[in-house]
Amino acid sequence: MDNVTQLLDALRCGDASARQRLFPLVYDELRALAGHLQRNPNHTVQPTALVHEAFMRMVGADSRPHDRRHFFNVAATAMRQVLVDHARRQQARKRDAVRERLSVHGNLADDDAGTSLDLLDFEEALQQLERTDPRQARVVELRFIVGLSIAEVAQILEVSPRTVNVDWKMAQAWLKRTIADDP
Repeated sequence: MDNVTQLLDALRCGDASARQRLFPLVYDELRALAGHLQRNPNHTVQPTALVHEAFMRMVGADSRPHDRRHFFNVAATAMRQVLVDHARRQQARKRDAVRERLSVHGNLADDDAGTSLDLLDFEEALQQLERTDPRQARVVELRFIVGLSIAEVAQILEVSPRTVNVDWKMAQAWLKRTIADDP
């Protein structure tokens, strides 16, 4: 990520060519993150489109990633924003149609059978969680949206895996309760 850091610095300093040199360096990593969503048959955003849109948001943001840890945090947020914006556009097009749903297999669901949840309901609940406990919300973003392991999330958030596991369990329970209570 040293080259990435240097290119991000160059981009911050106004070097327009840094964007073109940066994209190939982070594409594979972003594609792997977006590939996590490809397993979701209810999702209509293609991973390649998600990567491109998330990248544009990342390099256009005020807070561009400056290291690997920050990269994952910014990527998770950018991907989440792209997915929610897409779901909102779909909902606007199909006011009376079924809202976009996310399949939940082993991430937010405790059983292997899996369930599905409305993406916009999930986003609203996650925003509420962010106001209550930002770290738990970040754990959900990194685990559920990006598909990182407990150990990877712990490394990115610079906390112990046990802390991430506790945050994950608490966030799962809170989100299930919040989404279930939503009429």
